[in-house]
Amino acid sequence: MAAVDLNSHPGHLARRLQQAHHLLWNTMVSEEITSPQFAVLNALVAEPGLDQRTVGERVGLDRSTIAEVISRLIRRGFLDKVRDPQDGRRFLLRVTDDGLQVHRKLAARTARMNQVFLAPLSAEERASFFALIRRVTDAADQLRAPSDSLVTRS
Repeated sequence: MAAVDLNSHPGHLARRLQQAHHLLWNTMVSEEITSPQFAVLNALVAEPGLDQRTVGERVGLDRSTIAEVISRLIRRGFLDKVRDPQDGRRFLLRVTDDGLQVHRKLAARTARMNQVFLAPLSAEERASFFALIRRVTDAADQLRAPSDSLVTRS
């Protein structure tokens, strides 16, 4: 059997793209705060007072991952959680002053990193790239949703 061309496999290319992002993140943004941790801070800067489940949905993290990310951000003093006054079973999250400071610093760094990351593309290509990758990730989100129409392996 002949070898397959992995450059025609989206998963292989997505992994390579993620590796490049991870390298740039660690060298240009932060070795202490991960990209998912920044995404959580960013979501809560945009919408203060969300609960853990909603933050996870906003940033595309599963339940166990979002729980760990939030736990780490709380331990580091970047997030606080308070009981929801309308529903005592829920906790709402807010970014602390230290978290806001970290977010502000990292937001500027991520902007620079994104310029480097996307430098090989023209402005028009960037728009197309984002439109296409959003379409694929939106479709992938549907695969995670409970459904009877999930793809099965043969």
